[in-house]
Amino acid sequence: MRVIAGTYGGRRLQAPPGDATRPTSDRVREALFSILAGRVEGARVLDLFAGSGALGLEALSRGAAGATFVDSAPAAIRAVKANLAALGAEAEVVRADALRWLRAAPSSGRQYDLVFLDPPYRRAGELGAPLSAALLPVLAGGALVVAEADRRAPLELTITATDERRYGDTLIRLHAP
Repeated sequence: MRVIAGTYGGRRLQAPPGDATRPTSDRVREALFSILAGRVEGARVLDLFAGSGALGLEALSRGAAGATFVDSAPAAIRAVKANLAALGAEAEVVRADALRWLRAAPSSGRQYDLVFLDPPYRRAGELGAPLSAALLPVLAGGALVVAEADRRAPLELTITATDERRYGDTLIRLHAP
């Protein structure tokens, strides 16, 4: 796994050990960031269920103004911190349940332009409605939410989907409130 393009392009990333985390493949990230194109530069990025942090790190490499990485797994947090250190990048890294953190985030006044959601596939069915409700208060005007899921068990957000792409078993949906 590596950063595809930008300042950190070609640099290797580490993933948390074990099979609890399923990093977004290089092929899917490359295709996704081609779709996102000009939406990344200067964006405030939120990477929920961050895992290795590959999506948020790719955004930072391509000029995002900043990123917040949230994951509940200690191994994932260690991987994100190690990847940031290896790249010489800075970002906020939070160990917390993504949904609980998201529900508390509006009190901080934070707003995000680009949000990546890549929850565990086995939880996608239960997370659609609660994530949709919790996301709205932290989305800046014109924000975009990118949801990744298994094509057989998609994450069903109630936020309007504007695009959908399939890459093997991976389903990517772009949502704009």
